[in-house]
Amino acid sequence: MKSFTEYKIKFLPFNADLVTGVLWTLEIEGIVENEDSISVYSDSNKKKTKRELENLLESLVKEGVIERYLISSSDVENRNWNEEWEKGLKVIEISDRITIKPTFRDYENSSGKIVIEIDPKMSFGTGEHQTTRIMLAFLEKYVKGGEKILDVGSGTAVLSIASILLGAESAIAFDINEWAFENGIENVRLNGLEDKIDVRNAEITEIREEDFDMVLANINTHIILSIKEALAEKVKQGGYLFLSGLLNYDEEKLIKVFQDFSFEFIEKQRGGDWSGLVFRK
Repeated sequence: MKSFTEYKIKFLPFNADLVTGVLWTLEIEGIVENEDSISVYSDSNKKKTKRELENLLESLVKEGVIERYLISSSDVENRNWNEEWEKGLKVIEISDRITIKPTFRDYENSSGKIVIEIDPKMSFGTGEHQTTRIMLAFLEKYVKGGEKILDVGSGTAVLSIASILLGAESAIAFDINEWAFENGIENVRLNGLEDKIDVRNAEITEIREEDFDMVLANINTHIILSIKEALAEKVKQGGYLFLSGLLNYDEEKLIKVFQDFSFEFIEKQRGGDWSGLVFRK
């Protein structure tokens, strides 16, 4: 039987939403928010998880996001982590046009909204997080119809699904996490968009297609910076780059980086500590 390790993380100030958003970049089985801590669950065979957690938390300390932290670990019995996590998920009214509905929740669409059905399976992108909401707001504003989309670090594939339902022509959604890849395929199928969205388990260097009308990257700042050249190259002349998953104080740094790649900064949107940016090439 597969065994798991629980890493209980306490940190100050306790901003669970912010820290969990960063922790999703790691290969973990799940996250549960407690009253004064976060529990991260990992396959016990992945010996490097604690070191990765410590490295990530140390970077948050250096950036001033948190002041200090404490990690404790223990072995736990196998449970359905997804079931534990699902208990807190609900239908989310993103805007007047878009609603995200987990498959296990009922929703009566009486106003003709775009309803995106998601079976989250612990992948990032349920609409709960501010960064997902910011990206969906950008898509509502900028998708006019017929666009070719690249969804970087796609998680549940919710942004690709929303793009198509708003009128885009096609999307490639890719993620390096195998769990997210499988979940993306499932969610695309749930929404009947298999002929429009190509879900891949890949890194951006493995995506050969170019000249995308819109490139979406709802990922953390350090990852954006590590693939900045590739992101810039994928956007066609006159196309758009949407970035989110970044903290407010990273805005100026990223604006300068992409202005150096001949992008025009169009606008920003904030949600709590998180920010999203729109650029045009």
